[in-house]
Amino acid sequence: MIIGFAILISLNLFSFLQAYPHISELNSGCCATTPLARDFSAFYVGAWRLFNNPSQVYFHGNLNDGGPQIYPRPEQYKYLPSFLFIVTPLIFESYNQAIMSFDIIQFLLLPFIALLIYKLVIPKGVLFTLLVGFPALLLPSPGPHWGFSAAFYWEWSEGQSKVLETFLLLVSLYLAYSKKPRLSGVLLGISFFDPRFSLAALPLFLTFNKQKLRTSLTALAVTVIISNLPLLYPGMGSEFLSMLISTGIRTEFYPYAFIPFVTVVLLSLVYHEEISSAYREFRTKNYRGRFTENGQSKTPIVT
Repeated sequence: MIIGFAILISLNLFSFLQAYPHISELNSGCCATTPLARDFSAFYVGAWRLFNNPSQVYFHGNLNDGGPQIYPRPEQYKYLPSFLFIVTPLIFESYNQAIMSFDIIQFLLLPFIALLIYKLVIPKGVLFTLLVGFPALLLPSPGPHWGFSAAFYWEWSEGQSKVLETFLLLVSLYLAYSKKPRLSGVLLGISFFDPRFSLAALPLFLTFNKQKLRTSLTALAVTVIISNLPLLYPGMGSEFLSMLISTGIRTEFYPYAFIPFVTVVLLSLVYHEEISSAYREFRTKNYRGRFTENGQSKTPIVT
């Protein structure tokens, strides 16, 4: 098992080294037709604006506000503001240094991701463990310039955040699996900066936390609310909604998005029986809770 995961990470390193020389280049990225700044530019500029010009966090372009100037213009920030707190330490480096630091930190998370997958899936068998490990550690899709994985090549090249997202989701699920519902809720709340993948992980989260459901959901809700309080700053909340309606909802599912998504889907399939059982248990409790002891309905039942 260790050898299998080590091979996957080594192959991923090849994609990292393929992407490295191109990180500072200006090109059209994975899916555009005109030169664009790297995706990381949205995080870098957004983190600076969070503390210096909060109402403009979701503005798409350069501003004469003393902040970083990125050519031709920084990409638009599309996540919840909570993610900017994670990126903030990197704004003390230059842009090119910061994107490299972000990539290296995420690459160093891969062995920990492998360990989390092992802890979560090994009770189901070695084959299932390797199956879930493939998308999280490599997601094979060879190409002429991508090494062994297009998804990870563009993850590293664009300075994307999907490895970090995968790590946070797996930590949350492992904590739930280890009967630590409060910490599990906090970690899933932190991962909610891009809700698409956190929502995909919700069935597993609820299943593993079914004994302490209220505790875990309370921790999740409190974390999401507190970490996104900047939305209450005048102008930021309205700009977030404007971004969401105009471009956020239409955001494509780029290759690197499959890293957390496929990992969570496969993990859910491995535990599909437990998810189904937890759902039936919840429905049974909910159904019984609608009746009094003499069998009369407490509340109307909609069928």
